[in-house]
Amino acid sequence: MKSLLAPLILLAAAGGTNAWASASVGQPAPAFSASDTAGRAVSLADFRGRHVVLEWVNPGCPYVRKHYDSGNMQATQRSATAQGVVWLAVNSTSPDHRDHLAPARMAGWMQGHGAVASSTLMDEDGAIGRAYGARTTPHMYVIDPQGTLVYAGAIDSKPTANAADIATATNHVKEALAETLAGKAVSTPVTRPYGCSVKYGSAG
Repeated sequence: MKSLLAPLILLAAAGGTNAWASASVGQPAPAFSASDTAGRAVSLADFRGRHVVLEWVNPGCPYVRKHYDSGNMQATQRSATAQGVVWLAVNSTSPDHRDHLAPARMAGWMQGHGAVASSTLMDEDGAIGRAYGARTTPHMYVIDPQGTLVYAGAIDSKPTANAADIATATNHVKEALAETLAGKAVSTPVTRPYGCSVKYGSAG
């Protein structure tokens, strides 16, 4: 298993740098609008004045399942939303990829895993993902109430698909949120994301 998964980390972290836009920490987070799994329009501008977390998700990815099957992602969501943070899960999987789930199935998967994301957005054309330079599932971003991107990278410090590593990992998202919610600068604003490559369509 390990030998099959390791190349996904390298591919996701290193591929396609010149072809990508990349949202920059310390700069305004790219604006976006998308439909959620219930067909409601959601815009980043709706949450001006609040902290926002973006989480790239693909249920077909073993790294995503690491964090959902263990309950780690849900616990991180719960901790954030209990503090008034908006949590937006983003699915940028292209409709022509085998991992793609239609909105109702995506909603069912999130509900079945006890996710507490504020909304799950369907970014089927990859526009949001490309604007942020999202390369992996998961790939995490934190935006402050002024609309500035203050964290971008991995959920934690152990880039493996082994759930046993979660207990000894540093949760970068929780740390970033604790600091920015306290009015402090994020001490580790950028980390290297890990996971499966985001399954964009051919235009990406």
